[in-house]
Amino acid sequence: MRYRTVDEIRDLYLNFFRDKQHKILPSASLIPHGDPTLLLTVAGMVPFKHYFLGLEKPESKRVTTCQRCIRTADIENVGQTDRHGTFFEMLGNFSFGDYFKAEVIPWAWELVTEHLEFPEDRLWVSVFHEDDEAYDIWNKVVGVPAERIVRLGKEDNFWETGHGPCGPCSEIYLDRGPEYGCGSPDCKPGCECERFLEFWNLVFIQFHQEGDTYTPLEKRSIDTGMGLERVAALLQGTTSIFEIDNMRPIVDGISQIAGQAYGSKREVDVSLRVIADHLRAVTFLVMDGVLPSNEGRGYVLRRLIRRAIRHGRLLGIKRAFLSDGIDLVAEQMGRAYPELNGRLDYIKRVVGLEEERFSQTLDQGMHLLQELIEEAQGDGGTLISGKAVFQLYDTFGFPLELTKEILGEKGLNVDEAEFKASMEAQRQRARAARGEQGYLDSSLEVFNDIAGTLEVRFTGYEVTADEGRIVALIKDGKMVDQVEAGDSATVVLDVTPFYAESGGQVADTGWITGPDGKLRVEDVRMPVEGLIVHMGRATEGVLRVNSKVSTLVDGERSHTARHHTATHLLHKALKELLGDHVNQAGSYVGPDRLRFDFTHFEGVDHEVLREVEDRVNAAILADYPVEVSIKSMEEAKAEGAVALFGEKYGARVRVIRIGNYSMELCGGTHVRSTGEIGMFRILSEGSVAAGVRRIEAVTGAQALAHARSQEDLLRAIGRTLGTANLEELPQHVNRLTEHVKDLEKQIQAMKGQAIASLAEELAAKAEDIGGVAVLVEEVSNVSAEELRELGDRLRDKLGSAAIVLGAKTEDKVLFLAMVSKALTGKGLHAGKVVQQAAKVCGGGGGGRPDMAQAGGRMPEKLLEALRSAKEVLVSQIEGM
Repeated sequence: MRYRTVDEIRDLYLNFFRDKQHKILPSASLIPHGDPTLLLTVAGMVPFKHYFLGLEKPESKRVTTCQRCIRTADIENVGQTDRHGTFFEMLGNFSFGDYFKAEVIPWAWELVTEHLEFPEDRLWVSVFHEDDEAYDIWNKVVGVPAERIVRLGKEDNFWETGHGPCGPCSEIYLDRGPEYGCGSPDCKPGCECERFLEFWNLVFIQFHQEGDTYTPLEKRSIDTGMGLERVAALLQGTTSIFEIDNMRPIVDGISQIAGQAYGSKREVDVSLRVIADHLRAVTFLVMDGVLPSNEGRGYVLRRLIRRAIRHGRLLGIKRAFLSDGIDLVAEQMGRAYPELNGRLDYIKRVVGLEEERFSQTLDQGMHLLQELIEEAQGDGGTLISGKAVFQLYDTFGFPLELTKEILGEKGLNVDEAEFKASMEAQRQRARAARGEQGYLDSSLEVFNDIAGTLEVRFTGYEVTADEGRIVALIKDGKMVDQVEAGDSATVVLDVTPFYAESGGQVADTGWITGPDGKLRVEDVRMPVEGLIVHMGRATEGVLRVNSKVSTLVDGERSHTARHHTATHLLHKALKELLGDHVNQAGSYVGPDRLRFDFTHFEGVDHEVLREVEDRVNAAILADYPVEVSIKSMEEAKAEGAVALFGEKYGARVRVIRIGNYSMELCGGTHVRSTGEIGMFRILSEGSVAAGVRRIEAVTGAQALAHARSQEDLLRAIGRTLGTANLEELPQHVNRLTEHVKDLEKQIQAMKGQAIASLAEELAAKAEDIGGVAVLVEEVSNVSAEELRELGDRLRDKLGSAAIVLGAKTEDKVLFLAMVSKALTGKGLHAGKVVQQAAKVCGGGGGGRPDMAQAGGRMPEKLLEALRSAKEVLVSQIEGM
């Protein structure tokens, strides 16, 4: 076999299929487009699901890609084995109703033997045991000997999800030699040993499955997948994907940062591999627009980042290092993914913030772990609750391995069975929350037949009223011939001016009126590419299929158009003032307001927001023309059009040019010139997530309404302060503020006097127990802060003292315990005393030996709790 680099293999594969009349498409985003059933792109076919379902028309019937993918199902195995990784590249060639087995099988053999130069005598193939057609092509056409073709069952060689397109598959294996085998003379593909390594799967999509029924498809398709890293490992003569040419430099770079040699110890190798893999996954997730969070894709990203940091700690890396690791990834992957280099600073900033945040979380976890250690040592036990350790892991991302290491130094262990039970319970909850969703979900099939025969003509860019014909009516999920007043229905027209919700712009509302009935349009969607459907309720008479109807969009559309064009101006102004790292991260464009989410790492101060507002209004006053054109994607990019990162675009795109100020790809509705927008006013700016900010704004009539409401508010304040002159308001407010400050000072002074008086009163109640001034009392009408001040005064007054105070606040209880420093060395421990008191009241807490606080939920048990605390305190004094 000839050594080839990862880049060479990728290029060879794509160019091979280009020569077979396939269109090479770039890798899609890791965020599946328009697919709520998947969190992430897990296979090369994911971007083409709707093509296989027949819900969208592909731009070419033959396509080939190298798709970046992420799978985390086996994340615990990453680093432990030679082949597991969360991030990988999947080479694939696809046929959408074009060629089938007779073409793809010989092509696969040609590529593998003549171009990748795998030795023919070491190649084996498997087929589904009932697929005689594939068997005969491999044997009689390609010439693979019968003894190297293995028939396997459904669990190995049939791809299905329980519903939708499916079919048998055929896999190609390399015989790595008997030294990797189990020693059995019958060893062959299907054996559990490591001898036969599968590296290419050919899926023949030829049936439609409904439960146990398989119906042959009229148009059969092909979906293949070849793991790039796995093939590279085979061709480069290594057993590990971590040692291929674009992975080993990342491993070695982390090894240098850690000062630990790769290959020196197994545990070191595991951590280096984990970090290298997770860095690749993290880099591309952030590049594709995922941000750390506690749910969905964001949680996957956060988990990967924290696992990488944890393994960095295990290697002894104390400083922030992930940004350096991302540079290593970019060096190896930037050629194949040039967009990576353009977003490198942004990726490093997002990951750096999360790394800093988790370092703080680790410190919090250490504090809680120390409390668990003190509690266990105080009780004389050696086993720490697995539930408590799981809470550290789940809430603070605290690594189990690090917890076990620290506990081992103290002679303590973790109840790992209880920890695993808590982990499994969480997994079960997560599975239940995800639900049972199919890999090729076909819930949209109700529209499939319509989409295959009709492409709706959308006229909403030009008009807001039109005429059309009812093509279909859908009620309760079924096609019907008519709907009557009171029915909720979905209407499909051949011509419509109604805009379907997309790109952040809300759907139009309005009316569909026929000769015998009327329907109020409440929502408009595009469930299938090119198919616009109107959802609403019939309000009068009857609407029938094939009836001629008139359509009218509500007048609010003009407000929506103003807000949409304003978002483009806002985006441009933010880039000018904050930097090119600013990119749209989400939006809402409606008749009432606009909401614009954008990537930025800190709050935007008032002066900058004012400048943003000024620039947008200047563009409005310039009355730039808003021009729409349709161009090829390549042409639009060459002219500098801004595309939303991670968005899916076709070969032809709609370009919105606003004078010489802004140019973006957009499918929304817009004004004809910026002067139609009127006033632009920012309402608010704030944080949405780590690295994402949000601006809300209004234009036109809504901006005027906002200005008037602000004026009304100021006038109402003026009336309260006794002035009708709004210019005098600041003076009146300043005088009132100074007066309030004076009153607050007086109140604080009075409170201080009251606390001092109460301290004198309580000090007189202290009793001498074993030479210690002991005070255990309930106090009333004090806040937590006042309780601490009272405790400090009592400790200063009583000298060698032990104090426990309890106070009721509404439906809760506060406890404070203080012990003189000199007494803590003799065995007195405020934390243990207050912990006992809180336990009686159904609460918890603790703290240092000299000062501790706690809370409880049962105020009615306060006196009982104080008695219990006193018993613990007396016991400690007697043991001195």
